[in-house]
Amino acid sequence: MSKAALTRRVTFAAAHRYRRADWSDAKNFEVFGACANPNYHGHSYACEVTVRGEVDHVTGMVIDLAVLDRVLQDEIHARFDHRNLNVEVPEFGEGGMIPTGENLARVIAERVQGALGARVVVSRVVVREDDSLWAEWTP
Repeated sequence: MSKAALTRRVTFAAAHRYRRADWSDAKNFEVFGACANPNYHGHSYACEVTVRGEVDHVTGMVIDLAVLDRVLQDEIHARFDHRNLNVEVPEFGEGGMIPTGENLARVIAERVQGALGARVVVSRVVVREDDSLWAEWTP
């Protein structure tokens, strides 16, 4: 059997800020600069999820696109779009992970893989904050 990779792009808009609860405001600003602004800031994110697996000899596909699209809708768009990541997404809440592109890519990879099960392997997630900054997660 042959293997292939398939990538789908999803967009969402979200606000966040970088802040460690165990640091003073001064320390947060020293390390994170304007990204530590207490009023948050937002991005129009583009997220690319790549899945890898066996090509089905009947359909010619790695995964049914309707299944992949439904998972990406639930685990990315519905979960993050028009949200404040620090306030509305448990993984990034007070004392949780800092909502960097790197951490966001990892959380997305884990959630998408969990929802897809063993059908395919999530092999790459890219989270783009803009045209000049992105983070890439690979296992």
